[in-house]
Amino acid sequence: MNIDKRLVRRDSLEKLFDILKQNSKKIYAPFLKNGKTTFRDAESFAMISTGHIQTTESSKDIAFPRTEKILDYSKGKDGLVVKGIDLENLPGVILWGVRPCDAVGIGALSSIFNWDYKDEIYNSRLLQVTVFGFSCNKSDEYCFCTSVGGTPGNTAGSDILFTRMGEDGDYLAEILTDKGITVVLMAPDLFEKSEIAEKEKFLAVVPVRFNNKEISEKLDKFFESKVWNDQSLICLGCGACAYVCPTCACFDIQDEAHGKSGSRIRCWDSCGFSHFTLHTSGHNPRAIQSARWRQRIMHKFSYMPERLSVFGCTGCGRCSRACPADMNILENLISIQEVTL
Repeated sequence: MNIDKRLVRRDSLEKLFDILKQNSKKIYAPFLKNGKTTFRDAESFAMISTGHIQTTESSKDIAFPRTEKILDYSKGKDGLVVKGIDLENLPGVILWGVRPCDAVGIGALSSIFNWDYKDEIYNSRLLQVTVFGFSCNKSDEYCFCTSVGGTPGNTAGSDILFTRMGEDGDYLAEILTDKGITVVLMAPDLFEKSEIAEKEKFLAVVPVRFNNKEISEKLDKFFESKVWNDQSLICLGCGACAYVCPTCACFDIQDEAHGKSGSRIRCWDSCGFSHFTLHTSGHNPRAIQSARWRQRIMHKFSYMPERLSVFGCTGCGRCSRACPADMNILENLISIQEVTL
């Protein structure tokens, strides 16, 4: 569909928030607390954070929760009874304030959950989510979206993308999907016709730091490189990088039993954990941290582009910001590009 560009006045955003609330919409938005900016259920417009470069955690748990029940079961005289979760009455959610590198991550997640099997639970949750993206007007040394095909004003993944025109300016709203049109119809007076054609001058400048195609091609011949050991020496295997990443989709399945009944739970996991590939036999094909670090980079920059035609990294830089050992994925990727085979 053609992109419909509208003007939203600065003071109209709060009015839009209130209208959405009046229509019983649950709104998740960035919320600053104790120095961390995370997505929370927003009860008022005043609580929404706007001054951050990036949220501490990604927004992926809206469609892919950190832990979620996938079924209940019970054993009785008539045998085993299994009851799935109700996917017909999931609440509609507005995901407000998502940066473009998070929004584009939705596409990467969706490609994983619909690769060889269509995940009904994930798809049902995502169907109820309307994404309000907000372009980046500033960045830091950890940002590298332009190195993986993105931009600070990337429209991919958003239903409406808002770009602020100047520090205290109004917003350019790009209406991108049918979900976005539905929102506009709820508050048509707030979305004025716009003659603004360019938004680039209002966006952050994020220089390209490496050639992603060159990285992917080099990784095909890089499996046995000693670089993996050098880069992973300080890795703690804590999994913080995976838990803040907008595209990491590894999960575990566990049963929580109470006598003859219980629930089956899906919960996040990480390929960086030492037990992630541990077999029942006791064998672990990735027994050392360098093999697990290699898997992380190969998965994002070789396996996913090859199998799914999408990078498993959006350049948000969260993993580097969150790492307690100060590992920096951008620096590691640049060093890989500079190695002579």
